[in-house]
Amino acid sequence: MMGKCIYLKMHTEHLGMASIPVSTLPQGQELEFSVLVGKVSFEDLDVRLGFNLCRGEQQFLLRRKERSSRALKKILKLSKAPLRSEVPTVAVVSSGGGVRAMTAFYGHLLGLQELSLLDTLTYVCGISGSTWCLCKLYEDPHWSHKDLQEAIGIARQFVTSSKARAFSAEQLVYYFQQLWLLEKEGQNVTLTDLWGLIIEYFLHQKENPRTLSDQQAAVRWGQNPYPIYAAINVKPNVDSSMFAEWCEFTPYEFGIHKYGAFIRSEDFGSKFFMGLLREKRPEPRVSFLQGIWSSAFAANLEEIWKEVVSSKAGFIESLKAAIESLHTSHFETRMVMPEGAISSLFQDFSKYRFSSGENVNYMRGLYLHKDYLKNKEFVAWKGTQLDALPNHLTPMEDNLYLIDGNFSINSPFPLVLHQERDVDVILSLNYSWEAPFEVLYKTEKYCEERDIPFPHIAVSEEDKQNPKECYMFIDAENPKAPIVLHFPLVNNTFQKCKAPGVVRETEEEKSSGNFAVNGKTSPYYTMNFTYEPVEFDQLLELCRYNIMNNKDAIFKALALGLKRKAEKNKRE
Repeated sequence: MMGKCIYLKMHTEHLGMASIPVSTLPQGQELEFSVLVGKVSFEDLDVRLGFNLCRGEQQFLLRRKERSSRALKKILKLSKAPLRSEVPTVAVVSSGGGVRAMTAFYGHLLGLQELSLLDTLTYVCGISGSTWCLCKLYEDPHWSHKDLQEAIGIARQFVTSSKARAFSAEQLVYYFQQLWLLEKEGQNVTLTDLWGLIIEYFLHQKENPRTLSDQQAAVRWGQNPYPIYAAINVKPNVDSSMFAEWCEFTPYEFGIHKYGAFIRSEDFGSKFFMGLLREKRPEPRVSFLQGIWSSAFAANLEEIWKEVVSSKAGFIESLKAAIESLHTSHFETRMVMPEGAISSLFQDFSKYRFSSGENVNYMRGLYLHKDYLKNKEFVAWKGTQLDALPNHLTPMEDNLYLIDGNFSINSPFPLVLHQERDVDVILSLNYSWEAPFEVLYKTEKYCEERDIPFPHIAVSEEDKQNPKECYMFIDAENPKAPIVLHFPLVNNTFQKCKAPGVVRETEEEKSSGNFAVNGKTSPYYTMNFTYEPVEFDQLLELCRYNIMNNKDAIFKALALGLKRKAEKNKRE
């Protein structure tokens, strides 16, 4: 095979005819598999090729639609339950924002539960800090049918506890051990992996053995909404505003829809070539994936260090002693323990390595860019001008560089806007301070560039300065465009009402509603990982209230979604 290029012709429903080259191998390198020249079915590959939904998600949808149909009949007081084909697909997209996003997301979900709306949801999609909430919930296969107050109580305990021990000598030794094990397995270790371990402590205060594929138990029977976790693939030397490819992680698969290429969640991090699994590695713990999903913080470990750790006499000396106790020459020769910040403690990672999740490219050897510009699906999902040049496309790269989707759009809209998911209603939960409508403007532009139906976003200057609790955006002419309900993080009527229509009367009641949700005096700034109990409770209750207070708007959106679904079916 030296110096030759053999092409396997492969037919798929969506890709048409694609060619897969066997790349020239370096001298001395061997492949332990044979290649049959001729036609092969894509079912024989370990990489799933195609733009359709995976079997696990398709089976989920069949079961979920039945449950959602019953929920809609009850909520909208319908005479009969809608047929499965008539049930609108409802997605929740939640923005990033660290602990603020996690806490607020719990509050919004609690409000939806109290309105009996959780069963109407098809997808819940998170980015950055909001994934921390989702991952914790999906540890329980029946979370949406239990009182969320129990899960919230556990989250409250960790959010309000001190994070100082996360940087104790004992914990740092644990981090070193875990990172060394990753390198021993052949992984490219980066600051993202370190950040994942720190998140693990923040949310569990112990090792969390769970993996993403474990969450299949929570969706197998359609009993909960389907979770989607967002990241983007970038190029190390190209700004993410110029090149960013949206990636999705679900309980069943990881993949990049742009290329129509997916692998099982259990195989994330393993080595592939020509669509075949060549070296199986253990599935990473969810904690390491959370490091990727919220890697915006990885670049700020210095600031996190200052936030959670006060100066301690003798700390460096005790840390050095702890490191020496490992008796691991790997760290004794490579790690230098200077005084100062956490980035210095991990100078191998912070100074010499790109702080993204660096993973072997599972698409290596697949010639997915053949006839790229002539293929409708590819053109529809092109990201930037770089996409016009096949040798700049990801299948030609050795590695994926996965980072926080916040670097592109701070809300995972792109992942629920795939044509195959056919989403009718989107509840947008936004936790941004400075720009409460920015994710909508960016998404609208994203959709315009790709010819994806999406409503026009028009907001008055007054609303930009003083946003309301809820906005509805509809494209009246196009039923294929989703109805978008957008919830900025604001404290408006909650200051006056302790419940919808119930005015605060006592001074204590007024005081509990009068707090700054954003701004210089607010405790909810993104780099704050520890809240006082009252701060956690107030933010949680505010977001619960904002959902409850806009019950009519949500019900209206669901009713319209049901109607537009019927219109869409007629047109098709």
